[in-house]
Amino acid sequence: MMMIRKRRTKIVCTIGPACSSEEKIVEMIRAGMDVARLNFSHGDYETHGKAIDLIRRIAAAEGREVGILQDLGGPKIRLGVLPHGERSLEAGKTVRLFAGEKSDDDRLPVNYPYLLEDVGCGDRIILADGLVELAVSEKTRDELVCKVLVGGKIDSHKGVNLPASTLRVPAFTEKDKKDLAFGLEKGVDFVALSFVRHEKDVAPVTEMLGDRIDRPLCIAKIEKPQALERFDAILKAVDGVMVARGDLGVETPLHEVPVIQKRIISMARDAAKPVITATQMLRSMISNPRPTRAETTDVANAILDGTDAI
Repeated sequence: MMMIRKRRTKIVCTIGPACSSEEKIVEMIRAGMDVARLNFSHGDYETHGKAIDLIRRIAAAEGREVGILQDLGGPKIRLGVLPHGERSLEAGKTVRLFAGEKSDDDRLPVNYPYLLEDVGCGDRIILADGLVELAVSEKTRDELVCKVLVGGKIDSHKGVNLPASTLRVPAFTEKDKKDLAFGLEKGVDFVALSFVRHEKDVAPVTEMLGDRIDRPLCIAKIEKPQALERFDAILKAVDGVMVARGDLGVETPLHEVPVIQKRIISMARDAAKPVITATQMLRSMISNPRPTRAETTDVANAILDGTDAI
């Protein structure tokens, strides 16, 4: 059995199609995985249940303790179904958006019913995790007319971010409620709540968790500008936080993310609550055997700042 030198900073790994086999999970645990993250934005209960059982069985055989983190999907706004599944948007051109699940023409459907009410002229709309940027130039009765500021390729169901809008949907959705009930049944160790904006968003989760003996820790993902404004109160309401740099880097100016990350880590440490720093850690290693110098520095800086896990 391989001996893992005790580390103070823990390693959280996402379990997906590329690393869900028994062989891969054995390799990940032996390499130092401390927590396995399951993304409930994708997959079904059968798939997640099998993954949880497999991780626990292998961890026991290896003499290791590996936590299970259930990452709830939350109210993610997405594009609907595009006519050809994908489309390229050219900078300087005009594109029209409407609230809907499917498009039969050149307009882009967005699965947010309050799109026209909550987005105003001049607002930015970010597509595909920051790849494409639009600016609203005109509003009609049933659509938004936008200018493409940064072009690129988009696909059906890609993410949509509305940085200037206060969303009317709850952070804890009906799907999340069902997913959490499943997670509690399987005995997950951590529950991450997506798109937290206010301490009140956490209340229905902590109510479901109750005071059970095997109560998982509630982790608030900080990825919305509104969460930064209410961070003190949010931190008091949860067991820990996650610096979710993906949507955070889309919803806020990218150059501010490092400063925000340091602030969140510092405040979490002062409150003696665990903090996870996430997103694009060693991303280039998806296709390369070694990380870049910048990625190595990024990981080192997060650890030096005092993050509890990456």
